[in-house]
Amino acid sequence: MVSVCFYFEVHQPYRVKPYHFLEIGKNPFYFEDEGNYKIARKVGDKCYLPTTELLLRLIKRYGKDFKVTFSITGTAIEQFRRWYPEVLDNFKKLADTESVEFLAETYYHSLSSLYHEDEFKDQVKMHIDLMRSEFGRSPIAFRNTELIFTSHIAWLVQEMGFSTMLLEGADRVLGWRSPNFVYRAKHSPSIKCLLKNYRLSDDIAFRFSNRSWKDWPLSTEKFAKWVHNVAGNGTNINLFMDFETFGEHQWEDTGIFGFMEDLPHKILQHPDYTFDTVSQTASKHPVMGDIESDSPVSWADEERDLSAWRGNTMQHEALSALYELTDEIREMNNPDLLEAFRKLQTSDHFYYMSTKFFNDGDVHKYFSPYSSPHDAYVYFMNLLHDFRIRLKEHGKHSLNPV
Repeated sequence: MVSVCFYFEVHQPYRVKPYHFLEIGKNPFYFEDEGNYKIARKVGDKCYLPTTELLLRLIKRYGKDFKVTFSITGTAIEQFRRWYPEVLDNFKKLADTESVEFLAETYYHSLSSLYHEDEFKDQVKMHIDLMRSEFGRSPIAFRNTELIFTSHIAWLVQEMGFSTMLLEGADRVLGWRSPNFVYRAKHSPSIKCLLKNYRLSDDIAFRFSNRSWKDWPLSTEKFAKWVHNVAGNGTNINLFMDFETFGEHQWEDTGIFGFMEDLPHKILQHPDYTFDTVSQTASKHPVMGDIESDSPVSWADEERDLSAWRGNTMQHEALSALYELTDEIREMNNPDLLEAFRKLQTSDHFYYMSTKFFNDGDVHKYFSPYSSPHDAYVYFMNLLHDFRIRLKEHGKHSLNPV
């Protein structure tokens, strides 16, 4: 049997407000609550509610023959609780079906795996606790922020007790091999690796509504045929994408909801195909080789590297300035400062600073709430300057308790 493995990432950052120079030392409120509320409600209406309802219908229709996997960041769940509890209720209903797996990741969707191992592990533990409290699930599989993978990160993931990890099926990692098999992290033999089939995934996530694409319009018959062509040449097809593909990136009028509604039927017409969760897929099929990479791999842009977050001087400076504070903040007994610091680690802040161009640049511009990458950088650094002042003030009071 060939496993079709649908995995969806659900994430909303706490976007920082336009923080001007004259506010430094005067304004301790960093996050754009009104804007974050509006985006959470907008995306909830366009994507989260209708798509979770669609998945609930599909699970009711097909029973255990249809399964999906999610990871949901802590920052997204916090915003659902506060601004759109109906969305969180639907995810809980999906959890109750037992046809849905929830993965672990960093609570704050951070790049901490690249900068500070203890901070990384703490954020993952926070996320595991969240999955237990919200959904009654203890994740056994892991998805790092932006599917960032190195052999060392795989070793850290193994240390935390996970059995499976997701990563991008980048050509420079696979070489001549296919993403349609289960692999193992070379230096962390307990970690099975599921690699995204980026061609088929991106046909849905990015190309679905592109009228200049040679295969537009994409019908369920056509896509199911491509999936079925893997029979005999693979054991699993990993379709990994942002959940916002449905209704937000691909609008309702593109036909994306009808496509997803009909797709399970077309795929299940082949008797050798089944839908499985990430962990089921990893456990069902034999390991076909080892995966290793010393240089980071991600699922972003054509390069599938870290250039979306560390591709220019502004991004490097912002990341360095932020993460050099890690040890100092972790040693303080101040939950409010620690929470703010962790919200500032969210990868989106640095994505907004990207100056990449052409098609990649269009994607970065679409996601950014700022008029330019430079504005994103200036607001973040102004805010960070104020944050440093707050740290110094806290240090003074800590040394001279009343």
